[in-house]
Amino acid sequence: MPLTRFGWDPDFEALFETYARQGLVPGRVLTASHESYRLATPAGELPAELSGRLRFAADAAVELPAVGDWIAARAHPGDDLAVVDAVLPRRTALVRRAAGRRDEAQILAANVDLLLVASPLDGDLRERRLERFLALAREAGVPPVVVLTKADLGADPSASLAAARDVAGGAPVVAVSAPMGDGLDELSALLVPRRTAALLGPSGAGKSTLVNALLGESRQATREVRESDRRGCHATTHRELIALPSGALLVDTPGLRELALWDGADGIAATYDEVSTLASSCRFRDCRHEEEPGCAVREASEAGGIDADRLAAYEKLRREEEALEMRRTLGPARAERLRWKRMMGGAKGPEKLR
Repeated sequence: MPLTRFGWDPDFEALFETYARQGLVPGRVLTASHESYRLATPAGELPAELSGRLRFAADAAVELPAVGDWIAARAHPGDDLAVVDAVLPRRTALVRRAAGRRDEAQILAANVDLLLVASPLDGDLRERRLERFLALAREAGVPPVVVLTKADLGADPSASLAAARDVAGGAPVVAVSAPMGDGLDELSALLVPRRTAALLGPSGAGKSTLVNALLGESRQATREVRESDRRGCHATTHRELIALPSGALLVDTPGLRELALWDGADGIAATYDEVSTLASSCRFRDCRHEEEPGCAVREASEAGGIDADRLAAYEKLRREEEALEMRRTLGPARAERLRWKRMMGGAKGPEKLR
């Protein structure tokens, strides 16, 4: 199997030279679940497991292989199981805070060249949710594309398209109807052979139906959306790197019910660039845009120069980022005490904690 089909190029080959001298072979992670993997290797697709050295040397889960990673493995002729010894440096990684209350990073996909953000049109367009996904992409340095799915079910697709463009910050916006075939040519033109796109979005966004349309076959399972609340159920149960007939590569993912950013400050600033630009004109460098005098952001908001909902979303994401950083720096218990002291006016900063 030629690995160039999966995006192998001279840069990755140069990174692999040390491992090649050790008799290891390169591979790309197609699926990853509970330390069990499926790899694309020169000998074809192989199941794989971690070496003991790699498992115990990893300080955090993000150091273990993720879908899209290039790895070095031991795989001898006739072996029916490869052993992953190392992960090659990643070009990009889509990273979120793990779901639930854990302050841990979770890699959604590695070595991604394009992020497709799916948002369904069978209900109200969720601009604030779109902005979170756009911030995730920009934090990772991955160009985003907004894909408005189920366009045939939208009450006013043209209005939704305009609203999505308003928040996309120049990113392409494509409306598609996978069953009808509408918009698929426009989307396919953005998917380049041997380049990797990741498809993210909420449950029920029609991602699996879209993947089937791009594949030209019903390979991914699909499920109906509940009529009561328009919420979807997970049709895709694991992340998978798929080679499309066009030669492009696509990471299909389960729906995300929540998306909290991890180290998202730069992505937030890029997504809400109008706020970031005005913030540079505030009187105080550390202005929180609340009650400080000379706040250019608050003045623009009061004059109608900034959309109030976007500003509220920006402030919410910024508070989440600050709270996460505080917990990582101080620990959860001390960070919670500091939060309450600030709310009660009893402290001005971390220096008052003892």
